[in-house]
Amino acid sequence: MASYKTIKGFAVQTVSTDPVASATPTGTWSSGGNMNDARSGLAGGGTQTAAIAFAGTTDPPESNSAETYNGTAWTEIANINTARTFVGSSTNGSTTAALCIFGSPSSGKTESWNGSAWSEVNDGNTGRQELGGAGTQTAALAIGGNGNKANVESWNGTSWTETTDLNTGRHGLSGTGTQTEALAVGGNPPAKNETESWNGTAWTELNNLNTARGFGALSGSYVLAIIGGGTTGSVTANTESWNGTSWTEQNNLATARSHVGGAGGTSGGSNSNLAFGGRPPSSGTSATEEWATSSDYAQQNLGQVYYNSGSNAFKVTQTVIGTGSWASGGNLNTARSNQGPAGAGTQTAGIAVGGYTNTHVTNVETYNGSSWTEIADINTARYGNGTSTSGTTTAVITAGGNSTGGDKVESWNGSNWTEIAEINNPDYYRGSAGTQTAMILASQSTRATNTEIWNGSSWTEVNNMNTGRYAVASFGITTATLVTGGNKGAPPPDDTGATEIFDGTSWTEVGDMSTVKQYCGGGGTTTDGIAFGTNNTPTSANTEAWNGSAWTEVANLATGRNSFTGAAGSGTSAFAAGGNPGNVTTTEEWTQPSSVLNQTITVG
Repeated sequence: MASYKTIKGFAVQTVSTDPVASATPTGTWSSGGNMNDARSGLAGGGTQTAAIAFAGTTDPPESNSAETYNGTAWTEIANINTARTFVGSSTNGSTTAALCIFGSPSSGKTESWNGSAWSEVNDGNTGRQELGGAGTQTAALAIGGNGNKANVESWNGTSWTETTDLNTGRHGLSGTGTQTEALAVGGNPPAKNETESWNGTAWTELNNLNTARGFGALSGSYVLAIIGGGTTGSVTANTESWNGTSWTEQNNLATARSHVGGAGGTSGGSNSNLAFGGRPPSSGTSATEEWATSSDYAQQNLGQVYYNSGSNAFKVTQTVIGTGSWASGGNLNTARSNQGPAGAGTQTAGIAVGGYTNTHVTNVETYNGSSWTEIADINTARYGNGTSTSGTTTAVITAGGNSTGGDKVESWNGSNWTEIAEINNPDYYRGSAGTQTAMILASQSTRATNTEIWNGSSWTEVNNMNTGRYAVASFGITTATLVTGGNKGAPPPDDTGATEIFDGTSWTEVGDMSTVKQYCGGGGTTTDGIAFGTNNTPTSANTEAWNGSAWTEVANLATGRNSFTGAAGSGTSAFAAGGNPGNVTTTEEWTQPSSVLNQTITVG
């Protein structure tokens, strides 16, 4: 007969330390079996115990050698048909199914491996070498290449098709992942630290490598990867791990080298990877090293009840709001306001575009977390312009604005502003979000409900918002955009706290803010955001946090203001720069510790 506890009770796990949301894996490289043919400039794929390597150079000539690895030793297999080096590969290939992509001399030659022989298949559209690869034998990507190409081609098992270019053209980059979820990392020259992710449609710039390099051994997946070795101008043993958000320094390779091959697909993640071959520093090596992680931690689960034997306490994992605060940051160089969401990036890598002093201005500044630096001006002076809020300091779009050309759009590549396709509805005070290749504009000064989306080449009108308004806070991406606040009346004031979310197809009204706001700033995602400031009478410092379903009032700005020149970031790490009254230079930084905490259960 079942006990009462079995029917009504629940198990409480005993742990010695509190669970955490995540932990950076740590690990080490150890020696594996040597390759039969020492070489560099090779490629491969698979896992740590079932890998394949092919092509390369023995300095000189180009090699047609191919080998497989079983976790202990390398075995020579049938050679590829055309000897070459600096090739790309299907990183998720296997010992029985792989793709050798292009290579030197610059060609589009492609060969497919079926476990017993290599077959020449259709060439790529743009012949190149020193490229990155990703995917499988039947669904692959060819990424970048010599001449600092941004070209990307997609393979369907039969032919190559040109698809969306990288944001930053480069060669010597490393690729990994699948045809719809890939990473492109690093490159040359000079050594680059860019990281871009691919979602099957567009490339998005993410947090940079700590050590800029080209020709490193990258393996793993879109959310869990590791890179080892490469060249920074000289060969390096530096190793970093990727957790889907940022890179973390790890233990180095035993042998510094560049032009090195890597393996460890999505099934291996960054827990079991290989680095093989390479150039240390001038001739090819046969050395193989194996990566293994050692982190072990309990994953945090919302609502989890457990007993911590170390602190002798029962605890529950729960969401806690209200622990954040604002602190002073570095001042802008040019005092101004904007009255539009013209900021983008993060608290430590932000950008503020255009604005208003006593006239429209072209000023652009970037923020590194402590100070602002003037960079190249936009071509058309404007304020009330929208930006791709999830852009970076090297990849952003600014659109519309109160200017001589309210339809004008400009794109920033880290060096220059370039005018691109104009928007359909010229206006200012528009809400905006997204990236350089996927941006959304919603709301207008006329309180129209028009919404349009940029796909990297043109603007398309999509479903309208529910509530027409202007001077909103907005953030997110084109498939998950949040717009809140604004002025919806005529004549003003008729401020609102209304909030809507766009899912890529339609707008849905969700919970209103506690305090109505217009000309407010914001940052974050549709599940974790923040909105702050307003020009309500009197000007307010009010700040509210969004958890995906409701707004909660949290700590106020030190100084009440509105119409920020730059405002962006996340729900836990944001910045607010410039604004009114007075066209100030002030910057404040918002920091909120993790909102999911392990709380001691108290009785009484």
